[in-house]
Amino acid sequence: MEGIIVILGSPNDDEGNLSDISTGRIAKAIQEYRSNPDFRILCTGGFGDHFNRTDKPHATYAVRFLIKQGIPEEYILEIAESHDTVEDALKAKPIIDKYNARNLIIVSSDFHMERVKYIFERIFSGYNLRFAEAQTDFSEERYNKLYAHENKELRKLKEEGIPGI
Repeated sequence: MEGIIVILGSPNDDEGNLSDISTGRIAKAIQEYRSNPDFRILCTGGFGDHFNRTDKPHATYAVRFLIKQGIPEEYILEIAESHDTVEDALKAKPIIDKYNARNLIIVSSDFHMERVKYIFERIFSGYNLRFAEAQTDFSEERYNKLYAHENKELRKLKEEGIPGI
């Protein structure tokens, strides 16, 4: 195994249907996988009122989608059952370390990436990190709302530190 592609969790509806944010991230991850066929894939995402209220972790829906898109099941690692971006990194780390992977491609949305970089660069210091942005095609209003939320959360992390490290 050359490395691991980490797909960060995002919303699904109450029936487990993936949001446009989720499918965009997965499409980007598939593109990365096709360019890096010696990498394996790790999906994050558990439960949370803001992204998944079903009885299955969000990552299970992402894994199903990957398989439907032709990704071999044996190339998909166990899931990291997280409920926010910090937990995405913290819960993915033991899985990544189990496979002795040092090369990581972190996949998330363009509006989310600044916070993702801040978190992952600290939790995965010493690893070879590459960040792959799924480009969103949202209305300016929706994009600005999501980006404002990300900036607020990033400021909070910078002021209070990253919980768990």
